[in-house]
Amino acid sequence: MKTRIGILGYGNLGRGVECAVRQNNDMELVAVFTRRDPASLSILTKSAAVRSVDDAANWKDKIDVMILCGGSATDLPKQTPEYVKCFNVIDSFDTHARIPEHFANVDAAAKEASHIGIISVGWDPGMFSLNRLYANALLPDGKDYTFWGKGVSQGHSDALRRIDGVKNAKQYTIPVDSALEAVRAGSNPELTTREKHTRECFVVLEEGADAAKIEQEIKNMPNYFADYDTTVHFISEEELLTNHSGIPHGGFVLRSGVTGWNSEHKHLIEYQLKLDSNPEFTASVLVAYARAAHRLAQEGQSGCKTVFDIAPAYLSAKSGEELRASML
Repeated sequence: MKTRIGILGYGNLGRGVECAVRQNNDMELVAVFTRRDPASLSILTKSAAVRSVDDAANWKDKIDVMILCGGSATDLPKQTPEYVKCFNVIDSFDTHARIPEHFANVDAAAKEASHIGIISVGWDPGMFSLNRLYANALLPDGKDYTFWGKGVSQGHSDALRRIDGVKNAKQYTIPVDSALEAVRAGSNPELTTREKHTRECFVVLEEGADAAKIEQEIKNMPNYFADYDTTVHFISEEELLTNHSGIPHGGFVLRSGVTGWNSEHKHLIEYQLKLDSNPEFTASVLVAYARAAHRLAQEGQSGCKTVFDIAPAYLSAKSGEELRASML
């Protein structure tokens, strides 16, 4: 039997999930649920239904795992605890500071409903989190470093677009090469926020907008740009659409550590991602963990889980025997 998947929300991430399901032969997309008028939504999977979110609860016996594709700011804190009452669910909640609170809310609802909820699935949090954990366990005497980019930050790009006088914008997060190389050299540097990343903004102005004023507003924006060396480029909308229409991203997780009685031997663990499409890669991680959620539910488990709690074999379509023969 194939794992029956539902998608809640059909933006960039939801479309990525649809594509990822197609690449996994043990899964099928059953339905997409949207806040828009379902009649206005055209999806790629012709066999799947398109329904209003208001109809989702009526599908609880037809869907094994619901993949929630809303945003972390306002959607997922409400949606995940609510929908885990009807389904096993996966989300990509990425507000790191609020993960403990989100976990507690989802765990209580999931246990009451005897469902599985897996939260904060993606590449950071997600794959980067796993690599930080593995590296810390292997090299307890060491230091962690995480670099993001070069890639488009969707949250920072949205912050640019909310400035009065900005018509459109994209923002790239870029690791500082000298900082990355210092870590790779094993020097264990103490790095400030400004020393690890720079930010590059490509901005289309509304007609008559004051470029100098907007540039200063960007560079002094707290929590987004004030703590970074930020470069602002004012370009045409045509140039933005031609040269900056994609959503690439990626980054590095490193741990520099020592072993030996007198800490005489240095080691470096490095994990890198280079992504053409941030949402499509995130979607692929969500779908792998949907497989795990279904398996855990079939075993009778319930409650909230994170990537830390799930054995790697649960992610793969291969059997344990196949994994031991081909990958171990």
